[in-house]
Amino acid sequence: MAQRRCRGMAATAHRGHGRVGARHRTKLERWSAKVTRESDALDLEHGVFKKRSAHEIAVSLKRSAERSRRRKSAPLRSAMSMLTFYINRAGKGLSASRRRTLEKAKDELRKLFH
Repeated sequence: MAQRRCRGMAATAHRGHGRVGARHRTKLERWSAKVTRESDALDLEHGVFKKRSAHEIAVSLKRSAERSRRRKSAPLRSAMSMLTFYINRAGKGLSASRRRTLEKAKDELRKLFH
């Protein structure tokens, strides 16, 4: 029985579930902030994710995606992946209204590109 418990805990720890120490959490926060700032996919306008309107966010991301020469995929895909990355990394820290605005920005992006 002890072996099963050990295996279960090891599997859980391996998948990233469970508690994360403060030092590791800070490192993760720095990592995601660095990706947002220095992404090879897009040169983002400063404060793009802080804009109030979903349309403004989408327009800025579209502009960045179309101007970028470093992106590896289509402009829509690059812009959408950066927005999704931001939403996922912000996670529980996003208020419900902010999350709604960012999710609406995805719809706006699709409209702008099609």
